[in-house]
Amino acid sequence: MISVIYEDRDVIVVKKPAGLESQSSRRFAPDMVSEIRRYLSQKRDIHKLPTVRNASEPPYVGVVHRLDKPVGGVMVYGKNQKAAASLCAALQEGKMKKFYLAVVCGKLVDKQGAYVDYLRQDRKNNTSCIVDKSVKDSKKGVLNYKVLEVIHREEPEEKIYSLIDIELLTGRHHQIRVQMAGHGAPVWGDSRYGERISTNVEKESTSGGLLSTGHLPLALWAYSLKFPHPATGKICSFELKPTGGAFDWFSSLR
Repeated sequence: MISVIYEDRDVIVVKKPAGLESQSSRRFAPDMVSEIRRYLSQKRDIHKLPTVRNASEPPYVGVVHRLDKPVGGVMVYGKNQKAAASLCAALQEGKMKKFYLAVVCGKLVDKQGAYVDYLRQDRKNNTSCIVDKSVKDSKKGVLNYKVLEVIHREEPEEKIYSLIDIELLTGRHHQIRVQMAGHGAPVWGDSRYGERISTNVEKESTSGGLLSTGHLPLALWAYSLKFPHPATGKICSFELKPTGGAFDWFSSLR
């Protein structure tokens, strides 16, 4: 069952768990669109809500923005085509504000600043990398960051870790993960762009940063989302702080 943060006739704001696709999956694995449709179908059946759509058709769920599969956090979906189109327009016009919390390996040079890079996606390998702006198909990626807390830990590896607040100004493929790694501070648990982290047979508990299975959860969370409501234009704001994993290391999140 999905966790609904807010819902009305036009939008549904939900908590996306890490490990779930934010749009329809090509495989048989569950995804957010399918889960939301199931929730809306059950709600419609329970309350016998009238609908102009054919009863055999699934409820409309419009994908507005995306989160990488290993990233969790706040997401909004449109419940009708008009609302979804309005939200997509707000996203393109920069009126949808997205903020993330991330635990990165190391200490950033400046306590706050901006990263502006050009990224190129390799669709074959499902990766992206920072390239020169002259490279064909490269796209500009921009984010603002602010360091919230820096700690030193001896386990699972002796290292400095930083908790950072990120405002994502563009939505490029794997953007935050690629840019943070490219600037020498990979996101904790990012096996694709980050560092390989050695672990012992006896794993830490979830509060220590590792799941009981030994899997390292990606320490990147979409904690805040702001957007103009498609019907009223009123700015809607939702926040949901992360818990568990590497986020539990930081006192500012307790």
